[in-house]
Parts: sequence; C-alpha cells; structure tokens
Amino acid sequence: MADRLESAIQPGYMSGFGNGFETEALPGALPIGRNSPQKCSYGLYAEQLSGSPFTAPRTTNERSWLYRIRPTVTHWGEFRKAEIGLWRTAPAVEVEVPIAPMRWSPIPLPAESVSFLEGVHTITTAGDAGSQAGMGAHVYLITRSMVDEYFYNADGEMLFVPQQGGIRLWTEFGIIDIEPGEIAVIPRGVKIRVELTTGPARGYFCENYGGAFTLPERGPIGANCLANPRDFLTPVAAYEDKDAPSKMYVKWGGALWAADMDHSPLDVVAWHGNYAPYKYNLRRYSPVGPVLYDHADPSIFTVLTSPSETPGTANIDFVIFPDRWLVAENTFRPPWYHMNVMSEFMGLIYGVYDAKTGGGFMPGGISLHNMMLPHGPDVDAFEKASNVELKPHRLEGTMAFMFETRFPQKVTAFAAGSEALQKDYAAYGHKLQKHFNPNQR
Repeated sequence: MADRLESAIQPGYMSGFGNGFETEALPGALPIGRNSPQKCSYGLYAEQLSGSPFTAPRTTNERSWLYRIRPTVTHWGEFRKAEIGLWRTAPAVEVEVPIAPMRWSPIPLPAESVSFLEGVHTITTAGDAGSQAGMGAHVYLITRSMVDEYFYNADGEMLFVPQQGGIRLWTEFGIIDIEPGEIAVIPRGVKIRVELTTGPARGYFCENYGGAFTLPERGPIGANCLANPRDFLTPVAAYEDKDAPSKMYVKWGGALWAADMDHSPLDVVAWHGNYAPYKYNLRRYSPVGPVLYDHADPSIFTVLTSPSETPGTANIDFVIFPDRWLVAENTFRPPWYHMNVMSEFMGLIYGVYDAKTGGGFMPGGISLHNMMLPHGPDVDAFEKASNVELKPHRLEGTMAFMFETRFPQKVTAFAAGSEALQKDYAAYGHKLQKHFNPNQR
C-alpha cells in the first residue's frame, strides 16, 4: 500500500507520457529558443535523434535534441561481427514444433558471470524486423553488470519486464531503475548500459520491430482509468564524462556488431524532445471490468500498444492481469475457453494466474498460445470457478502479462530444446471431463 501512496513523481524523473520534455544536468546547457546554435554552451555538440520520419504527422512525430560532449559519429570505431549468443531476430525459423499450446518453467539463472548482452535467450520471434513489423519475445538472465560496455538496438524498441532482481538502465537520456512490478521502454537507437542493483536478475523483454508503443485509446471508457499518462516517468539528464577503454555494441539487421572506443557514449548533458526512454509502475494501472455479468475481453487490460497499419489490429499489445476485484454474478469469472487470431506470449511476474491454478505456471515461467490454437483454464481453475459461491472476491498479490501480436510466433531452437519446456502441457485440456447430460439442464 505504501507504493500506492508515494509521490507520483520520483526524484530523478519527469512525469507524463509522450510529453515534450526538457532537462539539463548543467545550468544553461540547453539553448534557448533554438535547437542548433552556432556554438553550444560548455563546448557541447547538438545532435538530433529521430524515432520517426521527418515528415510524420505532428501527433506521431518523435524526435529529441541532445547536447553531448561528443557526437555519436565519434563513438564510431571499426565494427566487427560479435557473438550474439541465443538472441534471435525475425524471421528466424530454426525448428518446427507441433501445433499445440506450450509452456516453460522458469529458466534458471546461470552460475557463471553473464552480462545482459550475453544473457538474452530468445523464446519466440514473429514478423520481419527488416520490414519493421512483428516482435521478439525474450528472457534475460544477468549475473554481472556491464562495465565500460554500451549497447543500442537499431532493430527495435525494447520493453523490459523484470521478474527477479532490479536493474539499472543507464541511458544517454538519464538513469532508469526498475524492479519487479515495473517496466521500462528503451526506444530504438538509444544507447544504454545495463547494471544490477540487487543481485542477479531475471526478466522478460519484448523487442518491438514495429510502430512505437503508445497508450491505447480508451473508447467508451472515456477519459480515465487503465494506464494514466501522469504515471509514466522519463529520466532527467545525467551524463558521464569518462575517458577509458570501452566497447560499443550495436544490434543491426539481426546481428551484433562491436567496436572499441576510448570514452563513454553516455555523455548527454542536456536534452529536449519527446523521443526518450521511460518507466511505469504496473501497480498504478487502474483496471476496469464487468460489474454485473460476463467476462470482458482481455483488451481492457492493455497498458501499451504498438499499432499496425490496420486500425484495431495491434502489431503488439502489452497486457497485464493485476490485482483487482471480481464481482460479476452468474458468471464464469476466469478467462473463457477461446481461439483467436492473435498470438499470446504470457509471463508471470509474481503470484498465481487465475486461469492456471493447478500448478505448473510459476513466476518466471512462460506460456505460448499461438494464433488459432485453443486455450483456456486448466481443470482446477474450471472446477473451482464453476462451483464456487459467487460473492465479491479480490485477486491479490498477482501480476501476469502478455505480449500479444497479430503474427504467428516462431519458437527458437533454444526454447524448443530447453529443459524448462513442459512437454506434457499440451495435454492439459484432456483432464477436463464430459459433463453433458441431455436430461438435466
């Protein structure tokens, strides 16, 4: 409860989603009334980072002006191909698996020293990064901070979802700290260093190849509830003026490239614009739901959406299932059995998911229900929900999520061969018994 009562704006952050921000770590570092003066204060360089075409409409135009010690072109050494490990990019068809629901137990943290770049394990890919459509769904396992190592992703925007342990995202825009129950979004092309804050860390992250994440329209819900813009936090300017042997990694075209440098690229002293990283506390999500009967579509739990060229059809929806009240009368309250055209990658941050109460879906675990494949509650959840006395009930201490996409998700060779794969999961529906009796209503 203390988390809900704390100030909306934490020290080191600015509040609002998609705002035009301005921030400076040194007084007067931001030019007044112009973007690119003949000479910048403190001997800085002006550089623009664009997340959209120059001619994109004002409502979708994304760009920021950065005032930095060295422009990005000076970070550019002789790049060579680097080992990308288990990180895969769509299209990546490595293995064929039978069409069926799939589920994985939590993937254990390694005993060896592993940084973020070494610890990415791709579970699924969808679409085509080169055509800027689709996504990659990954797990990260980290046992050491990146030291004098820096990275940016040219293939996609990155949505981090911690599950165990906190991480610090030292970005060129400032510092973002997140822990389980929070998320962070790093736009395409933004340089970062990933550090541990509370010991080894495990989590999920979604690589978005398509349109940038934005807030979904509320439609008839109106002006309030769901994810409120004021609860999204963007970091204030912070910079490193550090001369030391370093390495820059760039993911581009599905490959990882590396170059040696002699300084830190996190050297932005001031910036202004609307293209910037941000964080969000999932516990601040204000869920809505049915207050009389029936179960609403899971779209009412959408935190962020990556739109496609087809209205109403998302490239990716990021959906959560948080604490909430269930009050519907004469209603089967868990998610119903269904098949749909979207593909669902689900993770559990903490607690128990109400449609899978029979064990097997654990915090840190994963399930995959691909497009037009059947899924729904397990037998324990069905029997309990079908027979329980219906009175107001509060789901507490739970946080599950989905990366949902219009594309079929292709399972990687790593995921298909992982010891964490629960090989008997596809048969969970067989435990549901026949209850049909034509002589009894």
